[in-house]
Amino acid sequence: MNIHKNARLTPLRREEMALSVIEGALSQAHAARVYGVTAKIVARWVERYKVEGRAGMVDRSSRP
Repeated sequence: MNIHKNARLTPLRREEMALSVIEGALSQAHAARVYGVTAKIVARWVERYKVEGRAGMVDRSSRP
């Protein structure tokens, strides 16, 4: 997998972030501040983790 050089989150960090929100250790807003992303991004990764588990944490193509 190619990680973008400016990517804030790797799949492992995405999983860590999602689990911290799901388990109640962090709110979405606090997780956004800690991980340097927006609350919308946190919500996206949390939802993907709930639906797909660890497999959902990998990058997806943004090509049309």
